[in-house]
Amino acid sequence: MQEKGSISIHTENIFPIIKKFLYSDNEIFLRELVSNAVDATQKIKRLASLGQYNGELGDLRVEVAFDEEKKTITISDNGLGMTAEEIKKYINQIAFSGATEFMEKFKEAKDANEIIGRFGLGFYSAFMVADKVEIQTLSYQEGAEPAYWVCDGSTEFEIGEGVLEERGTEITLYINSESEEFLSQYKLQEILDKYCKFLPVPIKFGTKTEQEEDGVDEEGKPKYIDVQHDNIINDTNPIWTKAPSELKDQDYLDFYKQLYPFSEDPLFWIHLNVDYPFNLTGVLYFPKLKNDFEISKNKIKLFSRQVFITDEVKDIVPEFLMLLHGVIDSPDIPLNVSRSFLQADSNVKKINSYITKKVADKLAELFKNDRKAYEEKWTDIGLFVKYGMVSEDKFYDKAKDFVLVSNTQKENFTLAEYKDKIEAVQTDKDGQLVYLYTNDPAKQDAFIQSANKKGYDVLVMNSPIDNHFISQLEQKLEKTSLKRVDADVADKLIKKDDAPETVLTEEQSTKVKDIFNKAINKPAYNVHLESLNPNELPVTITMDEFMRRMKDMAAMGGGMGFYGNMPDNYKVIVNGNHKLITRILQEENEDVQAQLSKQAFDLALLSQGLLTGAELTEFVNRSVNLI
Repeated sequence: MQEKGSISIHTENIFPIIKKFLYSDNEIFLRELVSNAVDATQKIKRLASLGQYNGELGDLRVEVAFDEEKKTITISDNGLGMTAEEIKKYINQIAFSGATEFMEKFKEAKDANEIIGRFGLGFYSAFMVADKVEIQTLSYQEGAEPAYWVCDGSTEFEIGEGVLEERGTEITLYINSESEEFLSQYKLQEILDKYCKFLPVPIKFGTKTEQEEDGVDEEGKPKYIDVQHDNIINDTNPIWTKAPSELKDQDYLDFYKQLYPFSEDPLFWIHLNVDYPFNLTGVLYFPKLKNDFEISKNKIKLFSRQVFITDEVKDIVPEFLMLLHGVIDSPDIPLNVSRSFLQADSNVKKINSYITKKVADKLAELFKNDRKAYEEKWTDIGLFVKYGMVSEDKFYDKAKDFVLVSNTQKENFTLAEYKDKIEAVQTDKDGQLVYLYTNDPAKQDAFIQSANKKGYDVLVMNSPIDNHFISQLEQKLEKTSLKRVDADVADKLIKKDDAPETVLTEEQSTKVKDIFNKAINKPAYNVHLESLNPNELPVTITMDEFMRRMKDMAAMGGGMGFYGNMPDNYKVIVNGNHKLITRILQEENEDVQAQLSKQAFDLALLSQGLLTGAELTEFVNRSVNLI
């Protein structure tokens, strides 16, 4: 039997386009060919279980080999095999049935995955790296003859009698000159590790040397010899394919180390397993996040029937869950279609909601079952929970019961507990509950102490997401506002009816403002005279809460660019009831008045970390002279 023919394509030659367009992603040829080989071995196993194949199955496996001298890569399996007629049908016809459509659509495609999956071109991805491809195959069917197929990357092919004596298929790629990087043990191992590490059929790639005990020497110490073993690159039963009841904690930790060899142990994990209304398995881990959460993104690996597809899971996993690590495997996710289709797909939306619910349930369970352990992990999971609450209303509704806020005393509260704690003292004259917070306890210590003296509690809000979380709490909580502890003096942070009376006349007040304005002489610093507790500092510098918050969000890229470009404006609050102000008024020498005012102002700057450079030097020298 010998036959030559032409693959029926009603348009120009497709091969140069495959080579050219898919060049950047050309390593996926190996994923496609190995996946096809795995399918063939699984199908023969299925036929045997149904009684439709009665021969010996043998040791089912797929083998990848290369020959650097001959410039070939070979992928072989002992699966179904094909007859010559099946080659014509599956290789020449079906695999190319989408060719015309492909020619029309390839310009719209964003990446190789999209093209290869959508147009059934998995086998033809071989031509991204090969000048010529040969198939040797023998079908499982009784009396089948071995068959042979060869194509040189044009539309011409040849079919003839093959040489295989045992059931299966062997595909040989004659690698082109631009793709010789793939004729390397290291490179092929790297690709196999990436895409095929968890395939359900053993994948052999060469051999490896292991030392085994071989008796003892004259001193009675064990002797070792080198033994060659098949190098099986994959784990055919990864933990996400097993039932949680079969697994111990150590199994989950070992698997995590396998996925992320240099990471700290995760905090905890969630085993996903659902078969209705979609199929999904997987394990999601909560990593130790701290505050640097950008680094942690794109750590969830997406599989389809144990074949690695991508670690870009943006549309399948909710945005805030991108901080998790782990594996999701689902045959129901349309992996090889465009991103816009993925976003609109109903299964993807259901999967997205399911994962959000599972994560919320797990956190609620941890909080309920062991509050102390939950609080110990809060430094790591707090950022993640707040991110979720800000990102998704559905998650907020569940998480509001287990999100914690922490104060400067390192005490943790739920939102309901914290409201109960501060309601009596921190409600203003208009019935508004005011949460006070610091984003830098060390820098804002003087303000914290002033607030504490008045019986106020101060929260610590210093994670990258807290600006957004604060705004969300103001929207969600009834009659509640949040103020940074340095947004005003303690007497004015929470407006009450018991403000201290002023000891200055109107004329004296005007004179004090003039003295300070002259001494400071900076347009960005606006002097305000306030009647405060005499024990408070003589001068305090604050920035309006709204303006500072907008500038902080602009700095984080929160769509507040207008505010980010505005100059800083500070409020200089002079405590008219402080004895230093009385002394300044009584001082007849204007230079001394100016010196005392400037000293009080510089002390306020110093406490905020705003005194630097020449002004700091001048302050130090002035302080020495005053001493």
